[in-house]
Amino acid sequence: MTPANGAVPPAVPLPPDAGPTVDDPTGTGTTGPASATTLATFLRGTGGLTLDERTLIVGQALVLLEQNYVHLPLKTAMYAVNPVQRLRLLRRRLERQRAGTMPVEWLFHAELSDIFHSVRDLHTNYLLPEPFSGAVAFLPFLVEECFDTGGPHYLVTHIAEGFTAPRFEPGVEVTHWNGIPIRTAIDLNAARFAGSNPAARRSRGLESLTLRPLLIHLPPSEEWVTLSYVGVDGRPAELRQDWQVMVNPPPPGGAGGTGSAALDDGVDLETDETGRAKIALFAPQVIARERAAPAPPSPAGGTDSTDEVVSSMPRVFRARTIRTPSGTFGHLRIFTFSTESPAALVGEFVRLLDELPQNGLVIDVRDNGGGSIGAAESLLQTLTPRRISPEPMQFINTPLNLRLCRGNPALGVWVPSMEQATEIGATFSGAFPLTSDSDANAIGQQYFGPVVLVTNARCYSATDIFSAGFQDHRIGAVLGTDENTGAGGANVWTHQRLLAQFADGDGSPYTTLPRTAGMRVAIRRTLRVGAQSGTPVEDLGVAPDALHQMTRRDLLEDNVDLLAEAGRILAARPRHELAIRGVSPGDASLTLSVRTEAMDRLDVYVDDRPRASVDVVDGETELGVPGVVTTASVRIDGFSAGELVGRRRVVPSA
Repeated sequence: MTPANGAVPPAVPLPPDAGPTVDDPTGTGTTGPASATTLATFLRGTGGLTLDERTLIVGQALVLLEQNYVHLPLKTAMYAVNPVQRLRLLRRRLERQRAGTMPVEWLFHAELSDIFHSVRDLHTNYLLPEPFSGAVAFLPFLVEECFDTGGPHYLVTHIAEGFTAPRFEPGVEVTHWNGIPIRTAIDLNAARFAGSNPAARRSRGLESLTLRPLLIHLPPSEEWVTLSYVGVDGRPAELRQDWQVMVNPPPPGGAGGTGSAALDDGVDLETDETGRAKIALFAPQVIARERAAPAPPSPAGGTDSTDEVVSSMPRVFRARTIRTPSGTFGHLRIFTFSTESPAALVGEFVRLLDELPQNGLVIDVRDNGGGSIGAAESLLQTLTPRRISPEPMQFINTPLNLRLCRGNPALGVWVPSMEQATEIGATFSGAFPLTSDSDANAIGQQYFGPVVLVTNARCYSATDIFSAGFQDHRIGAVLGTDENTGAGGANVWTHQRLLAQFADGDGSPYTTLPRTAGMRVAIRRTLRVGAQSGTPVEDLGVAPDALHQMTRRDLLEDNVDLLAEAGRILAARPRHELAIRGVSPGDASLTLSVRTEAMDRLDVYVDDRPRASVDVVDGETELGVPGVVTTASVRIDGFSAGELVGRRRVVPSA
């Protein structure tokens, strides 16, 4: 049955000549659940793409995949696909068609989407035109996977406000989907959607059962689904639920949009769109909190009565104190790296670190689809005394990419190697970091306790890069709930950004796409550093140091078993402390008051020159540095058994 009081208010019937429009794809004039209409009503407003417009779109896709796409050799080899030839064949078929006899529009979208999906790259997308762009097809509940000794189970974990059905509540177990055993249905779904490794494909196959951004996905083939489930009382039941379509709320301040002009974008647009839909459906309080003035930190460490630390960026961070069987630690969830101000994101991260317990920290980036690569890489320095090496990036060597780099001073460092490729036949350009070395190390270490990073298969792009950097710089253990992260190792540019690289009359190969259609392409690939130096992130991702399979308690009791496992890892690692209590310049010396824990040696640098090295024991220590009258900065490196374990910088007051 379809509940009368479903997840959203029922759609208002449209008059015969009304329907979706470009600015109002569901015909309701709102966004979020209040904008919802049935899938059948939404589809009445689709169509209208002319033959010439279809031909133009295919031609632009050829330019991007043949001349800009950095992973083309890798994907052709790994998956035995030839997307360029498929586009050529599609263009040839279009040349033979006539306006009155051409196939229906959805078949065109289906074939072009399938060509892009064939490379299994969530950075490289065909973005459907109006009215699909901005719309999300959804069911008013969320299904997630957990495990026990009997294998995987699939539970309903969230239900949209206002939706009810007999004995349908969080905790019910789904057994069949449209008559298909649920595991088989997920596998069939996974085969249709891009994913760079089996774990990523399976994860996305599950998520797309109930949420599909129509910007990237075709609408569901069925108008409703039939769910077979076992209630929490153990009795079987069945639910029939119509697909709904809503206008997705826009990203805050426009961050993460499809037309972003940022050079350092590293975002999985599908996860970004899905994440905003989840907030609108299942956590509308986050939007309300974001619109309200942020609450000031409380006197007791900036936490409220539930140990939550108030953040000025609730869509980006959730910070709190957690209590586990192994001790009390900090938990910092990062939902996205999408931001208009990377500096503000880094600043809020540092502030939250200071408010959390200092004896151990869980950083949780599950389901984070990325965003600003610069912001992601700039966070790493705050967690380690080691100098951060940003991941280097490469273009694929083509005449068009060389033109792009020659025309943009910010890309000039890649030009010599690309010019040399004509002589030596190199496939890729030289490798240079996108994030500057100074930005990656400007702040330095801010947190001194042990850190564990929690990942899953829906971590992608900038989050893959953050996770790889965390592992490559040996910051702490990586605890995964899947065998790999999503494996998106690239910087992505939109067709709009590529179009903007050429001035009018400059012989641009790019043309404005019709009807708000769009495309994105992975333009620079990333390489790991450290022990895995030179290894690409794409398709490989980051394998965790330890694996935790999600339990029923995790899904229904706020990750209680997952956080207990993270707590065990933290409790087994030493906690270091290095605090500079005071800096006192004298007539001919500098006196430093320092507190240490689990360190046996301190090295002192004044204006980046070594000036002293002393053995210490835990507690307070006063260090005298003779011969120093004025100083711009002081750095203290703390060691334990010869290993660098802490680093502090301070700029003395005048």
